[in-house]
This record gives sequence, C-alpha cells and structure tokens, in this order.
Amino acid sequence: MLEVKGMTIAEAARRTGVSVHTLRYYERAGLVVTVGRTATGRRRYQQIDLDWITICTRLRATGMPIRTIRRYAELVAAGRGNERQRLALLEAHRAEVAAQVEELRQNLAAIDHKIDVYRDRIESGDADGLWEPGAD
Repeated sequence: MLEVKGMTIAEAARRTGVSVHTLRYYERAGLVVTVGRTATGRRRYQQIDLDWITICTRLRATGMPIRTIRRYAELVAAGRGNERQRLALLEAHRAEVAAQVEELRQNLAAIDHKIDVYRDRIESGDADGLWEPGAD
C-alpha cells in the first residue's frame, strides 16, 4: 500500500477549526467519506477533505440535521446524475435559513425599538413611566 500524504487529524482539526472529536464523529456519521489512510491506518486529510468539512460545518451551523447532511454526502459520493436532488436539498435548506434570518431580523428590530424607548425615556428623565412587573 502506498503511503498517503496529507495532514494528520490534529492538523486538519486546527485548519478547519473543529475538534479532533468532531472530525471523528463526522466520519462515523457518514459525513466525511474521502479521508485517506496510511498503511498503518492513520487518517490523512487532503485539502478537498478540509473543504468538505467546512461545508458540513456550515450546513450544521445553519441548523441542517446530521441525517440531511449525510444524505447530501451520499448524493455527492454517488457522483453524477443526482445533481437535481442535491440542488433541491440545498434549496430547501436555504429557504429554511432565509426564514430564520428574517425572523431574527424582525426580532432584532423589536429589540432595537425597545432600546430606543429606554434611551428616549432615560434621556428625557421619564424612566418612571416604563412598565414594571407586578405594578398596578
């Protein structure tokens, strides 16, 4: 067996910003399938693996369930012919993320409004009129 050049799992973890534990979990969960091994069985990561891990990490950070990331990984690993399925999966997730972003934007606007109310009342010396829990 030829020695597979590349990065150790520790180096891959450092470069991707995820822990060694997370990299091992991603592999066990079927999310990372391209990692090579040395003759002694040690993982060796290539840049393509790091790029893929970054995609998985971003999908996860946006709330995509592991099972959906796994499905996406399976489609990618299967190769050509399923691009429409991959596109549909990503478009559906994008729609969910966009809805979350809009909800966060609305929540942020509500917080900004409350901040403005407090600033105005404090600056005008009229903070006594602000709502207090239990006040009649």
